[in-house]
Amino acid sequence: MATRTKTATTRRITSFLRIAIALQTLTVFLQAVSAGLLLTASYGVTLHSVGARVMYGASMLYVLAAVLAWKPGGGSPRPVWQATGFLVLASVQVVLGIAHVPSVHLPLGVLMFGLSVLALARR
Repeated sequence: MATRTKTATTRRITSFLRIAIALQTLTVFLQAVSAGLLLTASYGVTLHSVGARVMYGASMLYVLAAVLAWKPGGGSPRPVWQATGFLVLASVQVVLGIAHVPSVHLPLGVLMFGLSVLALARR
């Protein structure tokens, strides 16, 4: 009976991790869309600014999900390192966006989207 409970808990935590990565991937993609709107629409700046906050929150949720999958679930610590690395990249991205450094901000956004898709494909 205890094995079933542990298996069900592990499955839920793994699903939570998968959902967190998918949410992060979606928010990074929507940031690319809002960046395009930034160039063409008056509301693009607001949308991109709000999206940055949502994307950063999704990155923090990914870290939380990775820690939950690792510690109580007994999984590998690798997702924790990946999630933490992504949160660091998101922090750098926010700083570059505020500083208006598009020559690094845009390629870093593309890299972040690729890494997020890769993390999602591996889960």
